[in-house]
Amino acid sequence: MNCVSEESCVIDTRRISLDALQITEVPHYRGASDALDWQSAPTLRDLTECLFFSPGDGRIWLNDQRMVLLHCEALGALRRELIDSLGMERARGLFTRVGYLSGARDARLVQQRWAGAEPASIFAAGIRLHGLEGMVKVEPLHFEFDVDRGHYDGEFLWHHAHEDDEHIAAYGIGNDPACWMEIGYATGYVSGLFGRLVVFREVECRAMGHQVCRVLGKTAELWGDVEEDLRYLNASAEEGEGGGLERAAYQPLPASAGETDEGRMIGASAAFNAAFQSLQRVARTPATVLFGGESGVGKELFASNLHRMSERRDGPFVALNCAAIAESLIEAELFGVERGAFTGASHSRPGRFERAQGGTLFLDEVACLSLPGQGKLLRALQEREIERVGGTSVISVDVRVIAATNVDLRAAVRRGEFREDLYYRLNVYPIHIPPLRERRDDIPLLVDFFMRRYCEHYGRTPVGLTMRGLKALLNYSFPGNIRELQNLIERGVIASNDGAPIDLNHLFRDEELPAEFYSLLQQGRLVQDQEQPGEVDLLTRLGCPDLPDASLSLEAVENQLLEQALQRSAGNLAAAARLLGLSRAQFAYRLKRARGS
Repeated sequence: MNCVSEESCVIDTRRISLDALQITEVPHYRGASDALDWQSAPTLRDLTECLFFSPGDGRIWLNDQRMVLLHCEALGALRRELIDSLGMERARGLFTRVGYLSGARDARLVQQRWAGAEPASIFAAGIRLHGLEGMVKVEPLHFEFDVDRGHYDGEFLWHHAHEDDEHIAAYGIGNDPACWMEIGYATGYVSGLFGRLVVFREVECRAMGHQVCRVLGKTAELWGDVEEDLRYLNASAEEGEGGGLERAAYQPLPASAGETDEGRMIGASAAFNAAFQSLQRVARTPATVLFGGESGVGKELFASNLHRMSERRDGPFVALNCAAIAESLIEAELFGVERGAFTGASHSRPGRFERAQGGTLFLDEVACLSLPGQGKLLRALQEREIERVGGTSVISVDVRVIAATNVDLRAAVRRGEFREDLYYRLNVYPIHIPPLRERRDDIPLLVDFFMRRYCEHYGRTPVGLTMRGLKALLNYSFPGNIRELQNLIERGVIASNDGAPIDLNHLFRDEELPAEFYSLLQQGRLVQDQEQPGEVDLLTRLGCPDLPDASLSLEAVENQLLEQALQRSAGNLAAAARLLGLSRAQFAYRLKRARGS
């Protein structure tokens, strides 16, 4: 046991018995090499070195991700309560998404920690992590993959699945599989590595009376119809039991629907689910909703789905981008015009409020309204009646208003740029839509969705992403959010050769992609392929452009690197460790030794 302080001990997990975690030899494998080398990094020892305990502050870490130990009986009790309160189908969806998030997190960990490892080893690491985390022992029967072609096909046996034990104890043997979290984990891990949706299905399960669980994993194209699988992964696809809302009002549209799939919401991340659950909660009410979020996060998509889920779904959905309308025309656009009201008004026409009668009016970029326009909008919301420009009669309107903005309206109110009374009228139920960089676990799902759409639209054969292209997407900050990802995939489908994988140069132009996004280093940073920095480059990045004085000892140089890495990371041990290619435990131990405390 290595102690980094009196209150924080790092347990050497290599001393833990690993017999139950050993992976059996694979009878059949085809991939990047003729034979799978189970000893190539990351090995089981490499992975266990990432797991350490800090009982002094009540934390367990897997590299830089916090973990918890939880009694299986407690998890089983939670499972039973959710099933009893929500029903079997909704509970299955919840546990599948929890497993998906866990698998996607582990995929990101392995990619960042062992960036230079062979793809076969990266995929094998998921099998080891599955067992290391106590979920299930995985016995691979065969699997084959081709990253460039976007092909994955595997068959596995699962032993000792804890979900089966708890499910059988509570409900006995049934007709459906019960390893929901494990299925979600496998889907999340492999999809996160592949950049394409890889769906796992449990075809045999101990909860169904079989001796062992047998699982098949394939890319979505090999399965064909994966809508049933996506129903459990996508929170927006669940039917609200007890709400009386027809499922057809908000279930996702099929991927083969061509242009009609514009209204489909894709996501399984925690950030997406939180936003969607807020959407479900307010949908059946007449409350005004204010969507906040950066440009390109999908505010209009959320608004249209809110309309589809509401009591007004049979009415019209009318959208108006306030930023695209001149200040002199905004009143006419909102409230309509009577003939002869001004020069050029040759006939009367209704405004957006009238056209949305009985339905929903979506006002995008509402912060762009001028102060006079804000006053007129406020009166319409308060009185629920309007007057056309040049008109003399009052028109009553029954419209639900949804607004959206990419600026902080509260700050705009303080600056005097937005009316405070209108802000409180619109901000009845605010929903923040997270940017794509906060929901990276959804990137594989979104890539798969856009890939299928544009391959069908342009008549191209389905293609995948190269590992280099996938790494760039998973590490890119996406300032344009989902809209930018959609454009990148469309560009990649067009620029790549038919049937060939999409590479980095197909996705990004030189002027768009900074140099650090060409190749992922062990430290978690992407650089140009020809720029493989050595120790001098590392010193430069840490603020030491020149090598230290030759009179300094190697120990002094190491201490300097530790302190400067910690300074560059603002005191974050995990981030500092990544800069130096160390685990958090190794960094903490070396830092304590350097400081002599």
